[in-house]
Amino acid sequence: MSRLSRPSRTRVLAHPRVRAAVVAALLAPLAACSSSGPSNTSVTKVKPSPDDRPVTVTVTPAGAKARAGEPVRVTATSGRLTSVTVTDAEGHRLAGEVAADGRSWVSGRKAVPGTAYTVAVATRSAGGTAGSTKAGFTTAPADKVNKVDWRPGAGATVGIAQPVSLVFDHPVKNRAEVEKQLRITTSNDTEGSWGWMRDWSGRDRVDWRPRTYWKPGTEITLKAELNGTDSGADGGWFVRDYTTAFTIGAGQIVEVDLDRHRLSLVRDGKTVRRIPVSGGTPGGDKRSWRGTAVLMAKEGTINMNSETVGLRDAYNKMVDHSMRLTWSGMYAHAAPWNAKYFGRSNQSSGCIGMSDADAAWFYAQVRPGDPFEITGKDTKGVVEPGNGFGAWNLSWAEWQQRSALR
Repeated sequence: MSRLSRPSRTRVLAHPRVRAAVVAALLAPLAACSSSGPSNTSVTKVKPSPDDRPVTVTVTPAGAKARAGEPVRVTATSGRLTSVTVTDAEGHRLAGEVAADGRSWVSGRKAVPGTAYTVAVATRSAGGTAGSTKAGFTTAPADKVNKVDWRPGAGATVGIAQPVSLVFDHPVKNRAEVEKQLRITTSNDTEGSWGWMRDWSGRDRVDWRPRTYWKPGTEITLKAELNGTDSGADGGWFVRDYTTAFTIGAGQIVEVDLDRHRLSLVRDGKTVRRIPVSGGTPGGDKRSWRGTAVLMAKEGTINMNSETVGLRDAYNKMVDHSMRLTWSGMYAHAAPWNAKYFGRSNQSSGCIGMSDADAAWFYAQVRPGDPFEITGKDTKGVVEPGNGFGAWNLSWAEWQQRSALR
């Protein structure tokens, strides 16, 4: 009987690296599936940082009938402003600046009546997130509009006593607010001041004069940024700006001595010519004014009617080489009908008369703004500030007190 032999057991020894890989493969699923019981690690939900809260923007004025006359203000909370643009319906921008801390913006000019504005704002949160927003408002229309008549005209060359003069159509109660909007710049930093008065026409008026006569060659610019300014009760709103620029000419002074019946033209301190004249008749309403009167205009040949200045039927005639000195009707002009009085006595109806030849020469020499310094014993009195350009008859201290900002 044959014996069955047992199968032999053969031991296969794996390479150590293979053995390690096998162990790792066997252990990997066990590690992935094993658990040591309930975990002690908590799961926290992440919330947005408070620094990234949206920036809140506030714009004033606001609404459909906002009051004009105030700057536009934009403020930010929970962040800062990076830019602000304010434009009207025609695309004109209302300039302004963002504050150093980025929290506010204020326009340099006021919102004007009857205008729709769009406000575009760019922001950045405390966490650095950029954002933007838009807003809008419309100002109520003006119930009344105030306008300005000003002198001198743009591009003029005028004498050393010429003031900047603005006369208003309607009363100005808010004089300080109006005066703040008036800017005078000069080429040589001339010292001067605004002064308020009642014009001869009865309207409100403000003039700017230097402390002393202008220096010849001075260049002057007026910028009246009045658009959006309220005149006050019964005055209405200003709805435009005004500007003018002019230059000072030669240093001329006209000296009028009514007691000696002569006129002297002085240029740069030297007498150019003396002219015999006849001034206003002493002892009544026909007397001349004294003090400093400024040549307002060279009007040429005009009709002079005594009834227009309260002298009834004293005269009504055409007069050549007429140079206006006051609103009340005092002129320097040709007066050939008074030839026998020139240099001898005052026999006019208040004006300063001279011969045709002297008037023609003199008319060609002077320009508006030249001062006429008039002296004499028997006169109506000193020219008032509002009767032409009589501001020079006040001391510098008196003139400064007429400013609404003093």
